[in-house]
Amino acid sequence: MNADERRFAVLQAIVADYVSTQEPVGSKAIVERHNLGVSSATVRNDMAALEEEGLIAQPHTSAGRIPTDKGYRLFVDRLAQVKPLSAAERKAVQTFLEGALDLDDVLRRSVRLLAQLTRQVAVVQYPTLTRSTVRHLEVVQLTPARLMLVLITDSGRVDQRMVDLGQVVTEEDAGRLRTLLNQALAGRRLADASARVAELPNSVPKELRDVVLTVSTVLIETLVEHPEERLVLGGTANLTRNSADFPGSLRQVLEALEEQVVVLKLLAAAQDPGLVTVRIGEENESADLHTASVVSIGYGPGTVVGGMGVVGPTRMDYPGTMAAVHAVARYVGEILAGR
Repeated sequence: MNADERRFAVLQAIVADYVSTQEPVGSKAIVERHNLGVSSATVRNDMAALEEEGLIAQPHTSAGRIPTDKGYRLFVDRLAQVKPLSAAERKAVQTFLEGALDLDDVLRRSVRLLAQLTRQVAVVQYPTLTRSTVRHLEVVQLTPARLMLVLITDSGRVDQRMVDLGQVVTEEDAGRLRTLLNQALAGRRLADASARVAELPNSVPKELRDVVLTVSTVLIETLVEHPEERLVLGGTANLTRNSADFPGSLRQVLEALEEQVVVLKLLAAAQDPGLVTVRIGEENESADLHTASVVSIGYGPGTVVGGMGVVGPTRMDYPGTMAAVHAVARYVGEILAGR
């Protein structure tokens, strides 16, 4: 390999050993542990060049070096692809998530799984309604003058609304109403669905117009409502086990995680369900997270409806963490697509 390739191999070795041991890495250890086929003197020269480029640093007077945020960034950028989980790990993930009873259970299990797989803090955003599409609207006639509307989105969310019609409708009219509403709603984004529902009263048979107007008003409120974004967090204790990685700043990281707005911003950029995003140290917008790394991805049934990821120290097993985040997001998307 040429000099650039060899220096990157030295950087990889320093990242791997430092993540594993939490100890600064010296040239002798690299020669002993990694089969680079060069002498300690060559490795020392390469380490001097890496230090000059700001990719590694000497934390104190020992001979060892540790990666800088810039070094981690280059390491992550040069990962050819997200390494897959082993067959046993994939099966365990699939089995654990497929046992979920409903959307809440899927997300709770996802957080527990991510925290266990990565030994970091895991966070999952509830599906954002504005990104969801309507899968189906069920109209249930409770009494001749009262209906229950059950709106089901592609993200697995289910909203129920009661509608007092103020007049009696037949079972046949309730069936016609169901058909009309699903023709207007099914497969549409919630914002588009809201606009279509608003137009419905003008295009239905006269005898159904009052009923459709009443139902439409309730549906529009449901479709345009934006409830407070919700997050599920897990594994916060994992941060305290690595408190040495956050010298003087662990409390700030924990406080940032309590601020839902901060975490939602971290996940907001995840728009591609296949793309893992890694933000290292000062790449994070929040100053409280400048000693942390965030590995995130969008999830959903084909289209992204929310984000998930992990927060941990910059001294992180990036390949393993990226693989776990990618795998869990993929399975959650498949589960939501099948519901």
